[in-house]
Amino acid sequence: MAMPRKINIQFGEVFPHGVYAVSEVTQVRDFDRSTKDRPVYSVDEDSGLNVWSVDVMDGDPEARKADRQLSIKILSTQKPVLPSSNGLPFTPVEFDGMTATPYVAENGGRPRLAWSFRAMAVRAPKNAPGQSKPAA
Repeated sequence: MAMPRKINIQFGEVFPHGVYAVSEVTQVRDFDRSTKDRPVYSVDEDSGLNVWSVDVMDGDPEARKADRQLSIKILSTQKPVLPSSNGLPFTPVEFDGMTATPYVAENGGRPRLAWSFRAMAVRAPKNAPGQSKPAA
């Protein structure tokens, strides 16, 4: 059986309570190829697109503290723009074109299954706080 390395997923499957951006979008540095004087930025090996990152907070009230904040990588030729926070302290966001890649993380010598998430776009969620609701 040939299992794909990256698994296509829907945003709501992974984050049914939503997520909130808690950082700006930044370009991911390729630490293996960069030098102190010459930064080199990561490019996705499959698509050739630049890799950007944003830290998010999972809205799941039952999420463990260690699992609540994570980074989502966004593949794009240009820097993705976060939607307006509408005066909120954190920006509600959703991601389109998501994939999940499993890996084994070592935390204090104790291995556990972890996930790396990538997306093709970031946008405001439907019916986000502060947005007007469609007329009935």
